[in-house]
Amino acid sequence: MKKNTLRTLWLSLTVMLIFCIVVFTGLANYTVTQSDRAIGEVGEIYMDQMGTQVKMHFTTMIELQESRMNGIIWSTPQQSAAEDPEQAWAHLASMASQTGFHFLSLYSAGGACDTIFGEPVEIGDPTSFMDSLAQGELHVTDGTLPSGERLLLLGARAVYPMRSGGTSSILVVGLPMEAITKELSLDIGVTQAYSHIIRRDGSFVLRQADATRDSYFERLLTLGHFDNGTPTEAVAAIQKAISSGEDYSLLVEINGERRNTHFTPLTYSDWYLVSVLPYSLLYEPTYSLVNQSVLSTLLGCGLVLLVLLTLFFFYFRFSKRQMIALAEARAAAEHANRAKSEFLSNMSHDIRTPMNGIVGMTAIASSNINNPEQVRDCLKKITLSSKHLLGLINDVLDMSKIESGKLTLNLDQISLRETMDSIVSIIQPQLKAKQQSFDVFIQDIQSELVCCDGVRLNQILLNLLSNALKFTPSGGRITVTLMQETSPADPHLVRNHFRVKDTGIGMSPEFQQRIFDSFTREDTTRVQKIEGTGLGMAITKYIVDEMGGTIELQSQVDKGTEFHITLDLEAVSDQEADMVLPNWEVLVVDDDAQLCSSAAASLTEIGVHAECALGGPSAISMVERRHQKRRDYHVVLLDWQMPGMDGIETARALRRRVGKDIPILLISAYDWSDIAEEARAAGISGFLSKPLFKSTLFYGLSRFAEPASAKADAAPKLAPDFTGRHLLLAEDSALNWEIARDLLSSYGFALDWAENGRLCVERFQASQADHYDAILMDIRMPVMDGYQAARAIRAMDRPDAREIPIIAMTADAFSEDIRRAMDSGMSAHIAKPIDIRELLRVLQRCLS
Repeated sequence: MKKNTLRTLWLSLTVMLIFCIVVFTGLANYTVTQSDRAIGEVGEIYMDQMGTQVKMHFTTMIELQESRMNGIIWSTPQQSAAEDPEQAWAHLASMASQTGFHFLSLYSAGGACDTIFGEPVEIGDPTSFMDSLAQGELHVTDGTLPSGERLLLLGARAVYPMRSGGTSSILVVGLPMEAITKELSLDIGVTQAYSHIIRRDGSFVLRQADATRDSYFERLLTLGHFDNGTPTEAVAAIQKAISSGEDYSLLVEINGERRNTHFTPLTYSDWYLVSVLPYSLLYEPTYSLVNQSVLSTLLGCGLVLLVLLTLFFFYFRFSKRQMIALAEARAAAEHANRAKSEFLSNMSHDIRTPMNGIVGMTAIASSNINNPEQVRDCLKKITLSSKHLLGLINDVLDMSKIESGKLTLNLDQISLRETMDSIVSIIQPQLKAKQQSFDVFIQDIQSELVCCDGVRLNQILLNLLSNALKFTPSGGRITVTLMQETSPADPHLVRNHFRVKDTGIGMSPEFQQRIFDSFTREDTTRVQKIEGTGLGMAITKYIVDEMGGTIELQSQVDKGTEFHITLDLEAVSDQEADMVLPNWEVLVVDDDAQLCSSAAASLTEIGVHAECALGGPSAISMVERRHQKRRDYHVVLLDWQMPGMDGIETARALRRRVGKDIPILLISAYDWSDIAEEARAAGISGFLSKPLFKSTLFYGLSRFAEPASAKADAAPKLAPDFTGRHLLLAEDSALNWEIARDLLSSYGFALDWAENGRLCVERFQASQADHYDAILMDIRMPVMDGYQAARAIRAMDRPDAREIPIIAMTADAFSEDIRRAMDSGMSAHIAKPIDIRELLRVLQRCLS
């Protein structure tokens, strides 16, 4: 029996060991398979994103080179070139050299070539290249110099005289092909990933690593080994994807090394980017870990059953944790890529909003070029939109601070009137496109000037209005209300209430609880076709919190949404003269009772008695009664868009009854360029833009006061005169020097130019004491940068070197850049692009 028992035990143990080995081996294989699949998907995501990023960088680099090439053409007028060809050729060569090109040539329509700068180049694909350029398309190709050096070529249509006679039709420039490798970082880096660039036939434009053959397809056919199919089938599949302009990925083994390979087309060319990542970088660490786990499992099979079961239990838990970790890693990678794409999409939307204003106002100015007042108004709105666009760019560059919770506020004096004007001008094109009704209400304004971060306030309001525009259908209504009161927290502060209300699709109660979370959008069919990332409201909430304010939300599905922002801001005392008008009788006509009462209250504050009419017929009756009593209104303010009888129809009726003596002004939050001619023909005397701040009403009406008083009120402020002052400008950009010279010389300054920091130091050292009144110092310059130059000047053994104002004038505009400029001995910091008013203010302060 003992032998039977032992035999049974051994048999049981053997069966158990075999069973455990089979089970554990199966689990191990399952783990390897799942790990292989999960990491393979991560590898595909990584390769796709790497190719996309390099492609975007290539597009940006080509567009930058195109802008440099266009700069050469713009700086060499084609009309003057016909008058003095030699000078034009010399200028083209000089500009090509200065902008970093190694080659510039002119081509006629018949194919004749005239090399202006550099050696003659043999174009790789001249027919496709020239045909694309002749059609006005941006296209690049490669070329070869006699020395064998290869160039990246691009061109544009340009008409210049040629040395061989006749005129050119195409201008072509080139830069070394190594620039692509350097700019795009195509070579092997820390990650061991690298890239080739090939033509559609497989020939190399750029090759990296161990690629030695002339054709990438030949390399695959000769050296490649594939898991599925033969090299011929694999190359055929690649060629099919390339001919269709599609992305393509595969796994290939070359010289014993398996490689993830991704193909993606490059814009503005017939080239394809081939991104390569060694297979081992993703798989070897995981395989090593899995192999160790399997080995420990097999060794555990020799232990006692209890130990074996315990090891099995721990191994199962370990495998489960490993799979969870891999899934989390994959989810984190996908979330990071999705977050980056969503953020870029959001910023693209935000940047296009002021760009819409710039493009729209430019078109309006172009169509009204003979109307100086209209052009000035458009230029003002373009300036406001440009400033907001610059603020958004600064936000993109400062994104790391926002993500780490280190966003800083730049407090400065701002005008709420100018802020609201800029908001209105930016969103006008979108309002017009969607035919939405829009109004701005101003109530109980105690101080138009407050201390606040103007860029962040713009960002808050534009984020809210952008959502209102997107989620309100055509024909809907959007309103913005600004109301002030004394702050309960501090009597020295003024509490500002900003309300943005729409009649859009509204939000569900559940989504209202999550709206301020990052990347959150309501997942319903109502918003699936509306672009957005869900990032804007999270940033808005963060900024409001940093400003010490609050944001509240009220919304109902299919009825609309209202955001209420409350900010306590420091009021700035207005240094302008008291705004007082004569004791006029003014009629305000608007179908909105709230706007009428608000405008009447503001008019009362500046000394005017105002009455309200809620429509055209009512206004006509009131004006007629006054006219019959010979007590005409001094001014009539008419809203443009009113139901039944609009402002223009009302103006025609009023003119028929009371003649031309009473000024009639049209008020609206919309751009009136399309109706200006019709309005003036109807008898409109002028226009006022909503929102109707007290200053807006005062300056709009003061020109109708008594001549002497009007002239006194309108007396222009004299611009500062700096005649006799000498400035030394250190700037390596000729264009920036020309801008600074023209702007500052108009105020009396005499300027000298130093092309880099060392020349600036030498010119100052060679000058007589106190010859220069100030130095304007760029930071990023060749030979010696601005920081080094400032320290060198401060170290000179002469009294004026320690006292002369040195003003940093640079595009490095973050707070750490300002601090570094001050630490190097500079007196002030001005950010590019230059605001001439700010520069003059700093110069006046430093020179006083």
